[in-house]
Amino acid sequence: MSKSKVNRKYKDRLFKRIFENKEDLLSLYNAVNGTDYDNAEDVSVNTIEDCVYMSMRNDVSFLIYDVMNLYEHQSTDNPNMPLRGFFYLGALYKEMFGEHRDLYSSMIINLPTPQFIVFYNGSKDEPDEKYMKMSDAYIGQISGEPALECTARLLNINYGHNKELMDKCKKLREYAVLVKRVRENLKNGLSKEIAVSNAVDSCIKEDILKDLLLKHKAEVTDMILSEYDEALHINNEKAISYEEGLRVNEERCRALERENERLKMELEALKNNAKKEANTPPEL
Repeated sequence: MSKSKVNRKYKDRLFKRIFENKEDLLSLYNAVNGTDYDNAEDVSVNTIEDCVYMSMRNDVSFLIYDVMNLYEHQSTDNPNMPLRGFFYLGALYKEMFGEHRDLYSSMIINLPTPQFIVFYNGSKDEPDEKYMKMSDAYIGQISGEPALECTARLLNINYGHNKELMDKCKKLREYAVLVKRVRENLKNGLSKEIAVSNAVDSCIKEDILKDLLLKHKAEVTDMILSEYDEALHINNEKAISYEEGLRVNEERCRALERENERLKMELEALKNNAKKEANTPPEL
């Protein structure tokens, strides 16, 4: 079994590792929200590990000034992010208030305001920013507002997108450069292992994420390889699902054609019987 396959369930993602200390997390928060907070001790980190299998776990969640921030990194297109955010935020609220002694009293419990940000660096051409709502997936029609809503704010962090955001957060910009170089190496025909290794080496030489890459070079390389393996797995599963859907639809079409032929034959038989009855003289 290859090392990249072994590390598919690696607990820490590169994005999460880059923003694991409070100073960098606060820098990211300031860049996203246009703020200039400077006390990293105001950040209280609360991360749910391995919430769901594969990449269905959140990356970073934290509290700052009564706002509950849920940050997730995504390298694949996923229209179900609002639903996932709803699960994550619900789990965080339950952890905070599930056994609150005033939960059933007449006193209102003040809740931190939720904010769900998806940092996207997949290959799909997404705008710099867009909003995805859980209610967009609802299939039933009601007269009022739906009881539940969750909004995911997607930010494209591919190199060349969201320049203002990147300029405000150095680590985020450097992460985008590293990913860009890996992809360029892959496009040039290098194997995954060499593409990642060369990208990491070039970033170290140019002081891009240098401290992290020097200290955890092998670990970071494994993280990137495992994420590429996972993205490939997800894309393969999507292709399999698509092909299975085509097969099922073809079978349904053939069944409908057979049913249509049967109905035609029955209708023709009824017409013939009606003609016979019309041409048969009545018995005296």
